[in-house]
Amino acid sequence: MNVAVRRRLGGVLLAVALALGVAAAQAHPQVRITARSELIYAPDGAISGVRHAWTFDNAFSSAALEGLETATKGVYSREQLAPLARTNAESLKEFGFFTFAQADGRNARFPEPVDYFMEYRDGLLTLHFTLPLKTPVKARELALQVFDPSFFIDFRFAEKDPVRLSGAPAACRMRFERAADGATEAEEPDEQTAMNSEYSDHAAPANRISVDCR
Repeated sequence: MNVAVRRRLGGVLLAVALALGVAAAQAHPQVRITARSELIYAPDGAISGVRHAWTFDNAFSSAALEGLETATKGVYSREQLAPLARTNAESLKEFGFFTFAQADGRNARFPEPVDYFMEYRDGLLTLHFTLPLKTPVKARELALQVFDPSFFIDFRFAEKDPVRLSGAPAACRMRFERAADGATEAEEPDEQTAMNSEYSDHAAPANRISVDCR
């Protein structure tokens, strides 16, 4: 892949990221993502990270792939999509990866993402990446929200298997609450969101995952 193509791919998500700065003034999202999440537990029962799979809408997927040549039309390998995956993963850090968590009432921090890659299927791009917790913790209560506070990106979890636990202790019970479908007006963040998000002046409806291991 030549340098020009790499730079163009790198600019796709950066353009979206820059737009987030003015997105709060807009009344509806510009990018839609269908999400699936997996909460990962270590053998000792500590929560160690979150694995995401985010499928971008058709418009964003088409824009990201424009100009990328392939030997077979409509077929893109992980290697070809690697520059785009890297740009997405690295750029998301500025926005907290749109993933905000608390373990037993304390903020849980995510450093750099790992194991990230992109795949193309049925006309759509999906970004896979894992967010390891900075410090794994045995939490009696875990609260996690996935959303864009500026509402530029509309996160909607998949209808089938939206969230699952991987390796969680038998006592753990999960509850998942979807963001209100079709919501277009910003709402005030709750206390948890305000503590975790630097975008505390605005908040979009959040998808909430709660795990009780008491």
